[in-house]
Amino acid sequence: MEHRFSSFDNIISRGATPVYPKLDQRSVMDIDLVDATPETTIKYLLQPGQRTVFFYNAHCANLRATDVGYSQSLARADQILPDGIGIDLAARMQGDELTANLNGTDLLPPLLTAAARQGKSVFLFGARPGTAEMAARHLATRIPGLRIAGTLDGYEGAQDADTAIDTINTSDADILLVAMGVPLQELWLDRYGPKLLPDLRMAVGGLFDFWAGNVRRAPLWVRKSKCEWVWRLAMEPTRMAKRYLLGNFAFLWRASWSAMRNSSKYAIHKRLIDIVISASALIALSPLLLLIWAAIRLESPGAAIFSQKRVGRNGKEFTLFKFRSMHVDASEKRKELLAASDRDGICFKARNDPRVTRVGRILRRYSLDELPQIVNILSGKMALVGPRPALPEEVDAYSQRALRRLSVKPGLTGIWQVSGRADIDFDRMVDMDIAYARSRSILLDLALISMTFQAVFKGRGAY
Repeated sequence: MEHRFSSFDNIISRGATPVYPKLDQRSVMDIDLVDATPETTIKYLLQPGQRTVFFYNAHCANLRATDVGYSQSLARADQILPDGIGIDLAARMQGDELTANLNGTDLLPPLLTAAARQGKSVFLFGARPGTAEMAARHLATRIPGLRIAGTLDGYEGAQDADTAIDTINTSDADILLVAMGVPLQELWLDRYGPKLLPDLRMAVGGLFDFWAGNVRRAPLWVRKSKCEWVWRLAMEPTRMAKRYLLGNFAFLWRASWSAMRNSSKYAIHKRLIDIVISASALIALSPLLLLIWAAIRLESPGAAIFSQKRVGRNGKEFTLFKFRSMHVDASEKRKELLAASDRDGICFKARNDPRVTRVGRILRRYSLDELPQIVNILSGKMALVGPRPALPEEVDAYSQRALRRLSVKPGLTGIWQVSGRADIDFDRMVDMDIAYARSRSILLDLALISMTFQAVFKGRGAY
């Protein structure tokens, strides 16, 4: 499965000219969604420059499948934000995980709070007559300093598009929130966006009704259990029955079909390559494996094969096999040597580790100690290509971002492994692994496998 992505997470500056963040994206059901924290998303949305932003939930996915105009408006949006448990479930079906649920009800209050600190103003356009005004009063009370540039209802106020556009533009609003419901609001913004002056234009669905008090939001415990849709159905059974009952079944079918269509071909081909190459290597290298086994046993007491718990895809532990390159008491001495690590970050590595045997140094120099992992690949716990398999204690110290490297199977080789291994610090390794997880393909895997031979010969970072 292929993913298009861009990765800039922090606002940085070069001289007097600021460089603003771009947003990571993840393809879910063949649509690129923002994959970022709420904080990063808000910083991006409030930066200078015009952008049109839509939210995308299970109902939107169903509409997109049947409404060509709406589908085209989504394709032309600058950013699409994931909204709700359905989209999160669809991402998990295809083996991915989105960083956050960026639904408008939770995202807009902190976004408008940040906008108020920057002196920005907001225009509310849509909903029934009177609702936008009540929502504006609520926002003015809840967010001190927020400037309300104006309001306009989505009925009589929206009948003449040119008049509505003039009203919005003459208000000098920095942010335009359009609440006409899906897909009318997206179609309106897509059609009239070039004529609008506000920098940020967002389609926000029924948000004004929440702010105005027309619709009660689910209690916090319901939202935390990801059952807010059940609450909405209970509050408005007549209006929401088709959307949530029939719609959810349709969405699950579409999400399942998309996951199978997009991932199975790559997954099957990748697994076939793993089996063919690892089985062939196990047979062809059997004399070398026996020779290494004998050399280890002759130099130091203890088993020649070393097994260790590692963390695989989605955080599941498995037993990893390696040729033992250290003395048998290496684990007990590890804590004493942590301060001597030659590598920044969580993963421990020391160039002159006294626990390594003489045979072990040769094995590590040419990565021969990794060969027993062929068995892990045959069993399906690892792949030929993927991130380095992590220790459980390392994963316990991971940041939320670092955990994203666990979205794919660990591998015998990969971008980090061919780029310098232990010479690369932990944060750069995480960046490499996330990049691989989002852009993996059979062609990339084959390229990395071919590059492995050169990396082994050079031995950079192999110690």
